[in-house]
Amino acid sequence: MIDRLGLALLHRLDPERAHGLALTALSAGIGPRGGPVTSPRLRTRLAGLDLPNPVGLAAGFDKNATALLPLSRCAFGFLEVGAATPQPQPGNPRPRLFRLTEDRAAINRFGFNNDGAEVIADRLAQRPDGAVIGLNLGANKDSADRAADFVSVLTACGAHVDFATVNVSSPNTERLRELQGPAALGALLSGVLAARDALPRRIPVFLKIAPDLSAEDLEQIAAAAGGVDAIIASNTTLDRTSLTSPQRDEAGGLSGQPLFERSTRILARLSTLTDLPLIGVGGVATAEQAYAKIRAGASAVQLYTALVYQGISLPVRILRGLEALLERDGFDNVSQAVGTDRDRWL
Repeated sequence: MIDRLGLALLHRLDPERAHGLALTALSAGIGPRGGPVTSPRLRTRLAGLDLPNPVGLAAGFDKNATALLPLSRCAFGFLEVGAATPQPQPGNPRPRLFRLTEDRAAINRFGFNNDGAEVIADRLAQRPDGAVIGLNLGANKDSADRAADFVSVLTACGAHVDFATVNVSSPNTERLRELQGPAALGALLSGVLAARDALPRRIPVFLKIAPDLSAEDLEQIAAAAGGVDAIIASNTTLDRTSLTSPQRDEAGGLSGQPLFERSTRILARLSTLTDLPLIGVGGVATAEQAYAKIRAGASAVQLYTALVYQGISLPVRILRGLEALLERDGFDNVSQAVGTDRDRWL
């Protein structure tokens, strides 16, 4: 009931203002009071991380790490905050977030708006005990050396997180996606991994890729990403096929339901090219969709846009449904289901 009433109110507001109010409400204690949903069937291991369940919160929801404690009570198995850049930056001019209600989607062109690595590091240092928390690494828009920016953020914040994600796939920072090219990506990852190895403790490094990649692009990325611990597939898309909402032509990255099939196909193809664990993102709004990504090759999944339409109780519903699906199909643990239906998506 709280979800329904809250969503009805928030959807009367500008999307970015509504998002800020949602974070404020969570921080004020309006939301779940439990913790991760878990069971022997849902517990899993991802790139050395022991997760209570395989459903995580994607980057972008809590950019500045201001709601770590309340989000850690919202059933998720892990949280990813950010993206963080070395210096604070305001991002692109408003409006920059658009609901596509008819498509159950969103378009954003935030441009890595955040408080900067130093402030975010201080908040991460006060993180709640027991939660698995990662940070999405970004680069400043006006940076002369974007590869160095990723290293800078990891150096500032790495001691306070359980994993770090190299985000070279946001469409909202000009020319950022060029870092997905094999030569640039190899050099970037080499620097990031060296910085990781200098941290007080070793944390896994993930790579987040775009869904708008050709088969050749995927092959090159899989080859260049050998040193990372997992790949996240995928970020938002620039494709606008089959949208019906009036806001469909807004510039920016599209997330939500229209991305589900595209991102799941990318995930399945990538699973044939690498033995690295994969994290499936894009259009996850039901237990069936989370299960489909797992069976397409994902060891874990993340969601964000679906919360805009279904509220913060959604992770609980997905996880209860996922456990029922695993039991129905005879899997004692979610890891046994990974990749079992991959061919359907190839």
